[in-house]
Amino acid sequence: MKRDFVYIGELAQHVDEQVVLKGWLYQKRSSGKIKFLVLRDGTGYLQCIAFKKDVSEELFEQCDRLPLESSLTITGKVRADERAPGGYELSIVDLQVIHEAGEYPIQPKEHGVEFLFDNRHLYLRSRTPQAVLRIRNEVVQSCRDFFYERGFVLIDSPILTPAACEGTTTLFETPYFDTTAYLAQSGQLYLEPACMAFGKVYCFGPTFRAEKSKTRRHLTEFWMVEPEVAFMELPQLLELAEDFISYIVGRVLDRCAEPLKILERDTTSLERVKVPFPRITYDEAAKILMEPESQAKMKEAGAPLFENGSDFGALDETLLTERFDQPVMVTHWPAEIKSFYMQPDADDPTKALGVDVLAPEGYGEIIGGSQRVHDHDLLLERIKAHDLPVEAFQWYLDIRKYGSVPHSGFGMGIERCVTWLCGIPHLRETIPYPRQIHRLYP
Repeated sequence: MKRDFVYIGELAQHVDEQVVLKGWLYQKRSSGKIKFLVLRDGTGYLQCIAFKKDVSEELFEQCDRLPLESSLTITGKVRADERAPGGYELSIVDLQVIHEAGEYPIQPKEHGVEFLFDNRHLYLRSRTPQAVLRIRNEVVQSCRDFFYERGFVLIDSPILTPAACEGTTTLFETPYFDTTAYLAQSGQLYLEPACMAFGKVYCFGPTFRAEKSKTRRHLTEFWMVEPEVAFMELPQLLELAEDFISYIVGRVLDRCAEPLKILERDTTSLERVKVPFPRITYDEAAKILMEPESQAKMKEAGAPLFENGSDFGALDETLLTERFDQPVMVTHWPAEIKSFYMQPDADDPTKALGVDVLAPEGYGEIIGGSQRVHDHDLLLERIKAHDLPVEAFQWYLDIRKYGSVPHSGFGMGIERCVTWLCGIPHLRETIPYPRQIHRLYP
């Protein structure tokens, strides 16, 4: 595609040449007879310099008047300079204003979190959210590449569903003609029939949870990638999960050095992410959490004390990962606290063949998965035990009538993974427009 301008990201090919750039004024400053304009165009940032002796008086004075985020066309000569951000500078020859911005609300000063997220549509132009979302972009692409390279087929699961996947208390309900539909909590149930057709499948899309949670680990709308594989049992699922995570981490370290630098992310812990990951059972994890030292930390933090047989809280996950220097896999959970579709352990039916993968540094669960129940009668029994409508799951039960086989899968929340990789405190920073209990704007 022919263009009449070049991108900042292409300047290495145009050193000592005169080029035309188009972008937005990100920063500006003056120093006597020199004006400095920082231009951004989505591919990078470039310091553009107007020397008084080289430009018209009108252009020189205009540099001071330009409001931030005005859109510009700048013509100038490219110079290599190791001291400059990005390694290049531009000596301005000409400047044309495409649109002069109004007074920009986000200034180079401290703003409160609520202000920045009320103005998220503008805050996206700033360095920090751009760095985070570039890492998110790499994570998303590496997810797709990982499964494509391994022969998985992408299956687009529906967003509108007739029944719950994870439980009826966290559903968003919506009218659907003369009946009721729910926003999908997961694509898993629809992947299971597909894996019986294609063998290896995955879905990738938005999911919705109506949990009334205000913690830094929860959003009401988030994106999840979920593989499902026929003839796969728990041991092979663990290998798939650790290969997947290590692949993503490697891609981000290799291709996102600049965004990680902007975020001041210490990558030491990420560089330690290598297979195999440490693996412990729920019972082994419970012993750690019941130790006096762990219980004392819970009391000190004012958190509920862990009780054997209960699910993990955020602090519980943090205390567990303090014992390991990379992601840890917790398997063989109490069946009564896990979902109806998880396969019981043949040696101990009170345990489910499930796994949670906990990220280090206190970032908690990033993957949850399991081997699925493949016996029709057992699944029917579990559906009834969870007070779920059998008629709504008839199609799901059908899978177990026609050539049922053991199969397994997991789900990874993109935002939780990106939060960990970026080393930032809250999930809301990892999605362009976060949706929370109190936030539906912009």
